[in-house]
Amino acid sequence: MSTATRAAVLVESGRPAPYASSRPLEVMSLRLDPPGPGELLVRVGAAGLCHSDLSVIDGSRPRPLPMALGHEAAGEVVATGGGTEFAPGDHVVLAFVPACGHCPHCAGGRPALCEPGAEANGNGTLLGGGLRLTGADGGRPRHHLGVSAFSEHIVVSARSAVRVDPRLPFEIAALFGCAVLTGAGAAFHSARVAPGDSVAVFGLGGVGLAALIAAKAAGAATLIAVDVVGSKRALARELGATHAVAGGPDAVEAVREITRGGAEKVIDTTGVVAVLRQAYLATGRGGTTVTVGLPDPSRELALPALSLVAEERTLKGSYLGSCVPRRDVPRFVSMYRSGILPVDALLSHRLSLEEVNEGFDRLHTGEAVRQVIVF
Repeated sequence: MSTATRAAVLVESGRPAPYASSRPLEVMSLRLDPPGPGELLVRVGAAGLCHSDLSVIDGSRPRPLPMALGHEAAGEVVATGGGTEFAPGDHVVLAFVPACGHCPHCAGGRPALCEPGAEANGNGTLLGGGLRLTGADGGRPRHHLGVSAFSEHIVVSARSAVRVDPRLPFEIAALFGCAVLTGAGAAFHSARVAPGDSVAVFGLGGVGLAALIAAKAAGAATLIAVDVVGSKRALARELGATHAVAGGPDAVEAVREITRGGAEKVIDTTGVVAVLRQAYLATGRGGTTVTVGLPDPSRELALPALSLVAEERTLKGSYLGSCVPRRDVPRFVSMYRSGILPVDALLSHRLSLEEVNEGFDRLHTGEAVRQVIVF
């Protein structure tokens, strides 16, 4: 039997901000097909707003439309379609790459690069194929990154889900599905921050601050927070940054001066090509620059090529923080419970589903860190 749900659906991308006026997301009533084999029906408890959603709204990341947006979420399993280890009542965090478990990348321990998962995400379907949502007019909205979290109920592949302690509040648990996996994973796995390292983080949204608190937990001695928004720099100092630098062209020289030649590890979370170049230029000899942002696919990056060899520099991308969600979500939750990763400090706003457009205005202007829709 199908389930009634209310979801925020993007019908047209590219509408101008302020979104409170242009209303790119429409909250509508939909019917949700029951879960098939290997799938779960989940009651969403909370869903976070992320730049990956905003990039679909503004058109810089084209996706098939209409699409039910949202990809960072936590909720409770209501029913299963069989063939999974989950049961009704389980609390789960959703990851935005539904790893098949069988392709060469999954078999090699890199589920973020799952090929069937990437194909399904690009097509706006679930991992098993097809669509599960139906509108009042008979239209079939697409799924966003296998989750479509801005909805009271969702059907997801069990490969998107990670079981978590039910005592963890949904609004905190949701952050582990994207902000923490991506940011903390970038620091722990991609940059491999080690005790005594000098680290700079460019961009202090939810992902950037997750990277910052993870770098602190890993033992960074010099920890530089870079952002154009003063309140975010102040929060970064509260969370352990040893220095805070205003974003902009002067940030490169500021980081190089603080670190006497460039930071050993630099993490860019902005998705802005100009800022990625600054992050690279702020990296020292023998250092590593990690980027997790998703720029417009048409943009290209120009760098001084000689430095890659003559200075033994590394530039690397990090998707989903190079994490294995079923391993790392429980690990990061444990670090949160131990006080090592203060993830709750990332939560800046709680919203209703009807306030979703206003929430994306705050994200667009940089006012918010991490906003969560609480159902």
